[in-house]
Amino acid sequence: MNKHDTCCGEWCPRLLSVMRIVIALLLLQHGVQKIFGYPEGSSGPFPVSSLQGVFGIVELVGGWLVLVGLWTRPAALLLSVVMAVAYFKAHAGDAWWPIHNRGELDVAFCVVFLYLSAAGPGPWSVDECRCRKCCATPPASPPQPDAKG
Repeated sequence: MNKHDTCCGEWCPRLLSVMRIVIALLLLQHGVQKIFGYPEGSSGPFPVSSLQGVFGIVELVGGWLVLVGLWTRPAALLLSVVMAVAYFKAHAGDAWWPIHNRGELDVAFCVVFLYLSAAGPGPWSVDECRCRKCCATPPASPPQPDAKG
């Protein structure tokens, strides 16, 4: 194994965490826009009972879960499905290619969240901390003295 492989092996899990955090922050902006109408001039706020409102809540809650890395796999899988539905509901009817129907962001979110649902959150996450606590091997017990004496 050469030096390059070792370096990539050390940094790949960390970069997975960086990608997860950045993608979650980008998605959170869409949820905030739909639920709170922030920043000013953006579309929203939408009623929570509308499809846009439901998507906004899923984007907010799912985005926070993915951001901190808590229940990342199920949250990312749900977000992947939501992004696929959003693409077909809002964009696919306008044109075949995502670049023509302005749906490329939904497609990118869908694929990245699908990847995160399979790859997991990476080392910088609540899931990883919880796993380390649960999966840690207990310390070896000291040898017991012989009963024969």
